[in-house]
Amino acid sequence: MAESRVVIVTGGGTGIGAATARQLRAAGHRVVVSGRRPEPLEKIAEETGALAHPSDAADPAAVAELVEVTTRAYGRLDGLVLNAGVGHPGAVGDLSPEDWARVMNTNLTGPFLLLRAALPHLLEARGSVVAVASVAALQNSAANAAYATSKAALLQLCRSVAVDYGSRGLRANIVCPGWVRTEMADWRMGKFADDAGLGTGAEGIEAAYEQATRLTPTGRPGRPEEVAEAIGWLLSPAASYVNGATLTVDGGVTAVGVGGVAFGFHVEPRG
Repeated sequence: MAESRVVIVTGGGTGIGAATARQLRAAGHRVVVSGRRPEPLEKIAEETGALAHPSDAADPAAVAELVEVTTRAYGRLDGLVLNAGVGHPGAVGDLSPEDWARVMNTNLTGPFLLLRAALPHLLEARGSVVAVASVAALQNSAANAAYATSKAALLQLCRSVAVDYGSRGLRANIVCPGWVRTEMADWRMGKFADDAGLGTGAEGIEAAYEQATRLTPTGRPGRPEEVAEAIGWLLSPAASYVNGATLTVDGGVTAVGVGGVAFGFHVEPRG
């Protein structure tokens, strides 16, 4: 088995974070899962043997404590998975300063604080960072100003780490998932289903996913485990020459050119 590493996974209680914790633990690595809600973290800890530590990613003192708890428990820190994230729909004119600040604090300032607190340990370990951004960092959509901006900035934050610290052995890469079946995506699909009259409950969510992924070459949403596999590879020595890279895990949606969609599909705008 490859050498066991110590990795912090933020947003580790559900979705991509939980799947990543499972994947890393199955490979024999030691994992600390963090997030604001204790209950999902404890569930993942009981299931996998990970260490749960609730923490507010945007609180500098809480972030410093998270790093201290990890290094005290395991004696080192080799990797970060920057996965905690929130969204708030709206165009620029629809968002309040409070809406904007909430998204930026979690999606951008939180990763900065954790990178800063963990940096000495990551440099000592010649470690690896993977940020979970989104295809929204590369292609925008309607009413997505805060989330898309935060994810695009997260992408450049991690590239900055790669540029500034790559010569000292630290790697930082980014995954950009498309639609993946997570708690957050299910909520968004439920809202989409309500707004578009697609139905309610599980049936409406299924219909919304079908419509949202209809133009995706793979033709379906992703599974959290599929993104976790990509994250695990980027963290590993197998990706030792991959630094500052952006890996889309999106079923091919970013390969589709908007200008040509009408030639292959009949597209009707909603009122």
